[in-house]
Amino acid sequence: MTNNEIMALINRSLFATMGYTDESGRQNVRRVFCVWHKGLGRHLISTNTSSAHVQSIMKNADACLYFADDNTFEGLCLYGKFAVHFEREYKQLLWNDGDEKYYPKGIDDEDYCILEFVADSARFYRYDGKGDLTSAEIQAFDSGMEFENGYSKTTV
Repeated sequence: MTNNEIMALINRSLFATMGYTDESGRQNVRRVFCVWHKGLGRHLISTNTSSAHVQSIMKNADACLYFADDNTFEGLCLYGKFAVHFEREYKQLLWNDGDEKYYPKGIDDEDYCILEFVADSARFYRYDGKGDLTSAEIQAFDSGMEFENGYSKTTV
C-alpha cells in the first residue's frame, strides 16, 4: 500500500480500535469514533475524562490505534502514545452541536477531553501484501499537514 492509500483507509474509517494497558497491567481495547487526522501519524478522539481508558492512559500513554476496512480487507496498526488535552483549542475543534447531551456543561465541561494519538511506527496489510512504516516515513508524509476531518473528504 502506498502512503496515499493508507491515508484513504484512515479517512474512510469512522472508527478506530485503541489498544492500551490498564492500571492492573491488563490489555484493553476500545472502539472509538476517530475522524480527525493530521496525516498518518496524529489522530484526535473526544471522550470523557472520567472514563477508565483515559485514567489508564494518563498513567501509561503507550498504546496502539487500529483502522480497518472489512470490505477491502485492509488494516493499519499504528504504534505510539496518547496525550490527553484539556485545552479549549482542541475541545473546540472536535465539538459538535448536540454534544451537550454527553457534556452538559458545554465545551468547558471538566469531563470533556481530547485524546491525541501520536504514532511512532506502523504495520499495514491488505490482500496484496503487508509492510511497515517508520517514524521518519510517517513524519515525512505528514510534514506541513494540519488537523482535518478526514471523513468529510469521503462523503458526498
